[in-house]
Amino acid sequence: MGPRGLTRALEADERRRQREAQRQQRELERRRKEQAKLSAIERARLEVETYENCLDVLLSVHKEQGPLWDWAALAAALPPPAPQRSPYHELQARQRALVLRPENQQGAQAAIEQARSQDERAFQEATKAQAEERAECEKLRHFARRILDGEHKAFIEALVEFSPLAEISDVGSLMHFTVESAGLIRCELKVNGSQAIPSEVKTLTATEKVSVKPMPKARFHEIYQDYVCGCMLRVAREVFAMLPVDTLLITASADILDTRTGQTSEQPVLSAAMPRAVTASLDFDKLDPSDAMENFLQRGNFKSSRKAGAFQPVTPLTPAEIFQPANESMGVADLVAKVQRTREEVQAKLAALRPAVASDNQPSAIL
Repeated sequence: MGPRGLTRALEADERRRQREAQRQQRELERRRKEQAKLSAIERARLEVETYENCLDVLLSVHKEQGPLWDWAALAAALPPPAPQRSPYHELQARQRALVLRPENQQGAQAAIEQARSQDERAFQEATKAQAEERAECEKLRHFARRILDGEHKAFIEALVEFSPLAEISDVGSLMHFTVESAGLIRCELKVNGSQAIPSEVKTLTATEKVSVKPMPKARFHEIYQDYVCGCMLRVAREVFAMLPVDTLLITASADILDTRTGQTSEQPVLSAAMPRAVTASLDFDKLDPSDAMENFLQRGNFKSSRKAGAFQPVTPLTPAEIFQPANESMGVADLVAKVQRTREEVQAKLAALRPAVASDNQPSAIL
């Protein structure tokens, strides 16, 4: 090959190397774009998953419950046993002294005394810890006896100190408890759904991008309604798990816009009497919070609220209405059933009185 041919060969080889480098560069650029695109998709998925998880937390608040408190067992709990002296370190020091050569026995006795002091310090620390634990145990036993005695102040202290409703409080809801009796607690629940519930809907498009749209008012109110009912169910579960009460009278309040004034004010939107037995019979993993409220004596108009797109204010139930429902609040079927039961009771009482009246009319023998 001549010089010119060699030159052409070198130039061709250089062009091939350049084309290879360019091809590799294009391949790396393509992979970089794919990686950047993949990262964007992952970020989009994470954003939507976070949004959906937020809604799931709000709509599943009723599914959780704290531990059951066995106040009878706490009241009967035995104090921790007193610690026993143990020569553990001293015995180890003596064992080591036995295997030492005679010329190394000089410091053995000092080591034994040091180990004995170490055992004494361990015993004193254990005694102090046992005394503190014993005091805490006695304090809890005394508190448990107050709970079992139905002391109103103890009920409030338990709800405040042990805080079984921290999750609801974390999303902005407030609670106020009033002990009406040993079997009835009244709770006023302020639900800040306007702050807790997202105002936007986030979804993934076909191209794996985040689509953000304003949440429809109907959907917002549906979520708000389920959240209110879920909070009420959660409060009932936690109160029944902690305290030996039979009924929880709970009224939920929300911010309602007064169209006459344009001002927002806090007003009651749902009031319900929730007995322990009825609450315990519910399957909280499967129920719908709004539908579940129909199991209780309650006052609220969510069907009308759905149409109006806003809560309708109600008059809260009172303790007197729980134990003696007013006839005007009963339906026709309930009134007919009540009349029939009353009639049967009156007939049974009259039948029981007839033999006694007949015996009184018979002549008596004078001996």
